[in-house]
Amino acid sequence: MKTKPYPLRIPEGLLTLAELRSKDERTDKATALRQLLYTGAEEYVLRLLEEGRLTAGRAAEILAISVYDVHRLARDHGVRIGATEEQYHKARETARRFTRLQR
Repeated sequence: MKTKPYPLRIPEGLLTLAELRSKDERTDKATALRQLLYTGAEEYVLRLLEEGRLTAGRAAEILAISVYDVHRLARDHGVRIGATEEQYHKARETARRFTRLQR
């Protein structure tokens, strides 16, 4: 994943969490902060996917993972991606009507 420096004010509580995580995982505080940030990004991306505001392909691009991994992540978090059964039937009926009009 490509990284870019960015100036940021970080709340003390978040720094405390990063310090705890860095000790638990035996890593530096900056890495722990990035991990916490990435976890929040995953949760937000999953919410956008569930709302239909983001495609699996775009989610994969944002998180720098494969589309397969996006689907696995969604499944692991109980998030449904794609059309619901109702949307599928509605789209199918619309396609039938459109086909009839074309004849």
